[in-house]
Order: sequence, then C-alpha cells, then structure tokens
Amino acid sequence: MNTLEMTVSRRPEVLIAWASQVLRQAGVPELDSHEAARLLVRSDQRGYGTHGLARLSTYCDRLRDGTFNPRPDIRIERHASVWVVQADGAMGQVLGAHVLRAARKSLQSTPMLWLAIQRTGHLGALGVLALEAAEAGLLCLLGQRTPPLLGLLGFQRRAIGHNPFAFAAPAGAGQPPLVFDMACSVAARGHILLAARSNEPIPGDWALDAQGQPTTDAKAAATGMLLPTGGYKGMGLAMMVECLAAAFAAQAGAVQQKSMALPANGAVGNESAFMLLLNPNFAQVAETVASGQGDQQTELRDAPSDVLPGVHYDDTSPVAQPVSYAENMAHWIGHYMQSADDGLARVPGQRGDAMEAASLATGLAYPPAIEAELQALAQRTQIELP
Repeated sequence: MNTLEMTVSRRPEVLIAWASQVLRQAGVPELDSHEAARLLVRSDQRGYGTHGLARLSTYCDRLRDGTFNPRPDIRIERHASVWVVQADGAMGQVLGAHVLRAARKSLQSTPMLWLAIQRTGHLGALGVLALEAAEAGLLCLLGQRTPPLLGLLGFQRRAIGHNPFAFAAPAGAGQPPLVFDMACSVAARGHILLAARSNEPIPGDWALDAQGQPTTDAKAAATGMLLPTGGYKGMGLAMMVECLAAAFAAQAGAVQQKSMALPANGAVGNESAFMLLLNPNFAQVAETVASGQGDQQTELRDAPSDVLPGVHYDDTSPVAQPVSYAENMAHWIGHYMQSADDGLARVPGQRGDAMEAASLATGLAYPPAIEAELQALAQRTQIELP
C-alpha cells in the first residue's frame, strides 16, 4: 500500500484532545474517553496504523448502536491469582486501561495474574496494551478471540478467527521494552480494509476470496478468508488463542452468544480475551533458597539449572546465585543485535519506539483515505479537526 502520500501533520496531544471530545459526544465519560483516545493515537505513533484513529469512526458507530457500552460497569472477580473480568461491553481500550491499573497494584505483592476477560469490545492494538504493562516493569502476554476469518486453499467458509496476540517484556535499564503484536494471519485484516478503502491491490498470499481461491482484490479478500501465517502452524496458533481467550473465559450460554460473523468494517463487541501478567522481581529467588533448610536446600542445590529459571548452580556455593532479569535480557539482546553482518539487527519494539519519538517531534500525518474519514467524522460530529 502506498503510504508515502500523507496529509497535514498534527501533534499527538492535539489528536488525543480531538478524539477524546468525539468519544465524549458518543457518550463515553471524560476519563475513559481520554484513555481510549490516548491509546488510539499511541497506536498510530508506534506504527499500528490499522488500529489507531482509522478505527475511531467505526468505534463511534458501535457506541451509538449499542455494540459497545459507553458507560460499562466493569467488575473483577478475584480468585487468588486468577481474575475473571466482566467487561460489560466496554470499549477495549477502556477495559485495557482499567485492568492494567488494577493489576499493577496487585502485582506489587504477587508474582502473576491470569485475567479471563468476558464481553469486551475490540481491544485495538494489543501490542500497545502489552507495551504499557512492560513499561510498568511487567511481562505481558494477551490475546483476543475474533469471529472466524481464517481459511486454507479450498475452504468454503471461514474456519476460525485470526485471533491476535501480543507479548511484551522490559528489556533492561535504558532500553525500550521488547514488544511484538501479531494476528495468526499472514496480514492483519486492517491492512486489507485499508487497501479496500484506497482501491489498492494486496499481495497474492494474503487472502482467499469467498470461493476459497487466492485473490489480490482487497474487496474480495474483505468478504473472503485470510490465509494463516505459516500455513497449518498459523492455524495451530489461532486454535491456541481460541482455547485461552474463548474456552477458558467461557460463561453459561457463551457458545450461543459467540459472534460468528464480522461486519465489513470489523470491530465486533462482546468478545473474550486473556491476559497473563508476570512480575519478574519475584523470580529472583536467592533469598528464598538461602533461607531453606536441610534436605529441601540440598534438593534445590542439586537440581539441574533449568529447574528454576534465572538461577544457576555451581559446585563451590551451597546456595543458588541469582542471575538478574535485566542482566539476562541485556545479554541475549546484545548478542542478537550483533548477529547481523551490518550490525542493524533489531529487537521487536525498537522500531516502534523510534517512530513514537519521531512523532513527538514532527507530529502525525495520515494517508489521504484516512484523513478524509477523519474530516467526515469531524463534520458529522461538528467537532472541528484542528
């Protein structure tokens, strides 16, 4: 897709203020509208153009038709380290900000949390939510179930969702977090929708038409099927997310309530998701091992080094010696980055970090098709886009 032809550039804070005002007009309270707008704009800043303000008009439609709940009653049932989150149809960005605030407080005293999330709206760019967890010092894995979208050559209907997931982890002092975000399809459906809006073709290995045949027509792909990344391996990943996000978070009547069809412009409501959060500080077990007694301490000392991640054993010391999380991350990332001949190997998250920094200096500009949609939304809401 040709993204070189861009429009006027605007500062991120200006876009956040405008998008927040648009969401407030759609019924979203002030704090929630600001959080949602901030996450949408941050998605654009980090290069998730398919999940930034390009989604705002659709989100407003979903808020007005009741698919998304502008004023949800988000409830968390706590069962030790497993939380069941009833999102009450919340916008995904609102839900994400809410649970991260609650989880950060809890993870000061517990090593992990598993969140089974029910009835949430489209979570947007999962990588941005995972990133914000990593910026708080946590490791994060999350995924969301989507209606069926994937198919293989010859399939006559969509078989399973492209079920996106993301992972992020702190990378050590002075380094941006490692973060990657992927759907289980060769290309995210958002790229196909953007191509369809701009009447541009797509690569032939992205999608199938409704008859199960390869297509470069973005509009035919939008009504057809996405090809899984890595073929059957991508299908396997999609099934994994389906188990963790849908089956694990299922409630009574969930099968009947599942959405099996996706609107042309995406963004369904009342879907399920999962989030795993880990505090790496609790993995530094030297003090725990040192306080052990008798046979228990001997058993730990004699155990192979892979029994306790982050800990190594030697013959000269009676207790485990911790290998700090930050040192370990710096070691393998440094080795990885020096592996390319030109020294330009990158860790996922570094490019997004550089793009975000650049946007703070130069602002954000959008492709003409998205700029036109934002201007149309401004006209419809009578909230001028600066």
